[in-house]
Amino acid sequence: MSTNPLLDNLSKMMTDAMGVAQGVKKEADSLVKSQIEKLLRDADVVTREEFEAVKEMAVRAREENEALTARIEALEARATRK
Repeated sequence: MSTNPLLDNLSKMMTDAMGVAQGVKKEADSLVKSQIEKLLRDADVVTREEFEAVKEMAVRAREENEALTARIEALEARATRK
């Protein structure tokens, strides 16, 4: 069984090309990721942690507002009965 040097060379070139293509893909992915991160940083977008903290503050403020509203209504009801 003999091997064809032309097919061997072609196979080696294809294998090398696939390796280069994978390297280019990895570089492109890295570049795109870094550009997106830079864009988000420059756009002054809030982080998930900051968003969650503000969301929790809003929930607490709403609960406090509802409690104060109920207290005012109770005081007004007591004041009108007198």
